[in-house]
Amino acid sequence: MIRKIMRGVITFGFLAGGIYFGYFLTHSGLLGVSNLEIKLALAIFPGVLAGLIGFSAAPKIISWVVQATRWVESKLQKMPFTDLLGAAIGLIIGLIIASLLGSTFAKVPLVGNYVPMVGSVLLGYLGMSIGLKKKDEMLNIFSVFSKLGKEREKEKEKEQEKGKYTSAKSEPGRSYKILDTSVIIDGRIADICKSGFISGELVIPSFVLEELRHIADSSDLLKRNRGRRGLDILNKIRKDLDVKVQITEQDFPDIMEVDSKLVRLGQVMGGEILTNDYNLNKVAEFQGVKVLNINELANALKPVFLPGEEMLVQIIKDGKESKQGIGYLDDGTMIVVETGKKYINQTIYVVVTSVLQTAAGRMIFAKPKFNDNRTLVEEDAI
Repeated sequence: MIRKIMRGVITFGFLAGGIYFGYFLTHSGLLGVSNLEIKLALAIFPGVLAGLIGFSAAPKIISWVVQATRWVESKLQKMPFTDLLGAAIGLIIGLIIASLLGSTFAKVPLVGNYVPMVGSVLLGYLGMSIGLKKKDEMLNIFSVFSKLGKEREKEKEKEQEKGKYTSAKSEPGRSYKILDTSVIIDGRIADICKSGFISGELVIPSFVLEELRHIADSSDLLKRNRGRRGLDILNKIRKDLDVKVQITEQDFPDIMEVDSKLVRLGQVMGGEILTNDYNLNKVAEFQGVKVLNINELANALKPVFLPGEEMLVQIIKDGKESKQGIGYLDDGTMIVVETGKKYINQTIYVVVTSVLQTAAGRMIFAKPKFNDNRTLVEEDAI
């Protein structure tokens, strides 16, 4: 379809050129013909002849144009991007200069109409050639401006960081504990503060309060209760506990996620983040911010059981594997009892076989305790 359209365009171009040539011959007086009908025939005949030539030669012309285009495209693809950029910049500069010179010489008799065309070809080629050869120097000019812009941006960021540091009211030599949303909703932080194990000043960012407010206003009942619990915990810490609490209005508009804002605030204030979020823990440590994880503290305080020790456990459900039973200690530690499925809803003595410590907590594996007669030792047996 495209080839047919191009063939029609070429034929029409040849036809128009032939008619113009015939018109020029009949009206220039070179043929000395005065008869109007003969003039009209002499004007149309070259057009028809040229149109037939164009129609016949169109496939070859189209093929040549396509080949030339592909050749140019292949050359451009092989050319490095810096060469292309340098040549394009040089060509643009050359054409701008040619346009300015052409407008200056446009009123010169005889040659005024040809100067812009010749100048565009010559200066365009000259600019492209020079741009290709001097691409490194030209690109260095742009890189200098880019470096200056980046240096200015870095200076602005440093000034902003200084302003943030001051606005957060942090003072050298003081210890800051920055609370995140999860540890506030968890609630155990109030008991830890009450016990006196947390030293320094608690910092509650305004964006954490805003997130708590959104959770407390949620249409979901569970989220709403969690958000209100978090706000109650904060009020308890501020009013009932002898702990210094600072609410900072410092925010980072360029950062969207609350966790990322907490990490940045920790870097600015030089404080520690109190959390029970495992992912935030890893991200903050990677960026050099110290983290106090409440879950790690809870795991460290759980009683230690060694293989061979005995304990009393109530089996409440079956496990993932066949015949396994699951029980829990008072602190929530899961106990997986081998062949314990048949003792569901019974309280029996078990013997610890192994202990597995994971990121989610501690898991104890055990087996039922039997006496010398291979009778199960239950709660009432001892």
